[in-house]
Amino acid sequence: MPKGSRKNANGQVAGKADLPTKICPACNRPFAWRRKWARDWPQVKYCSDRCRSLGAS
Repeated sequence: MPKGSRKNANGQVAGKADLPTKICPACNRPFAWRRKWARDWPQVKYCSDRCRSLGAS
């Protein structure tokens, strides 16, 4: 199995390409879902603490 991929409940391999993404308003770069954001993904706006401190430019 490739590094960074896991099997889901159906036994299919789910990799990073299958994760939802957003665009950071501070740096305009895409960032992907992370496990630590699972509960509040709808409220996540910035890709990092640095971008959050800069705010939307």
